[in-house]
Amino acid sequence: MSDFDMWVKEQPELADESSFCASNINCILLANNIGNWMIVMVKYYMQQPELDQLEVLDILDKSCSYDPKFYGVHVLAFKRLKPDDIKIFWDGEQISKARLLKILMFEDEDISSCMQC
Repeated sequence: MSDFDMWVKEQPELADESSFCASNINCILLANNIGNWMIVMVKYYMQQPELDQLEVLDILDKSCSYDPKFYGVHVLAFKRLKPDDIKIFWDGEQISKARLLKILMFEDEDISSCMQC
């Protein structure tokens, strides 16, 4: 939870969590040379997105899907804190660092155009 998320929860005006959600997006990747782009939620220590985060990601995925250069919304999870970790997961599937690099360069043929989290 970010500092802003915590601050929002402390505001009496926004106390009804069912009517308001603050969620951060970790990364929007854009390949300037070809215009491809995707949204990535990065998680550490194998955390998973919370339900409200999944709802926001689903809205973004549906809203952006009209763009043929949009490669979807994805969840990238590390066992620890960086891609050199032993375990890397892309949309729940364990992948290698080499495959992650291919995905981030839009060179992996299995990048989904819809959210897989």
